[in-house]
Amino acid sequence: MEGLIKEAESIIEETEEGSMTRDAGLIIAAQKVEHYEIASYGGLAQLAKTMGHEDVKELLGQTLSEEKGADELLTEIAENDINWQAEQEGAEDKENNEEE
Repeated sequence: MEGLIKEAESIIEETEEGSMTRDAGLIIAAQKVEHYEIASYGGLAQLAKTMGHEDVKELLGQTLSEEKGADELLTEIAENDINWQAEQEGAEDKENNEEE
């Protein structure tokens, strides 16, 4: 998890404040965290089930569902606007660099 946080900090340092490129990068970083959490909660829920702790399995399953929902929401945000805007910024930056 520490590595994922460092990666997100690197994205912040290496991208322009307020840019869609930064937003796209941070969405990807956030999704990596969500995937880590999904794997953790999924594994723990299965372990709780195996050990016969149905109440714990249910709680972990609820948290797992929440994490999956967060991941889906981040995907929706990226697909519906941010990624396209980031691509447009990249194209504009490329044009500006070619003109110089």
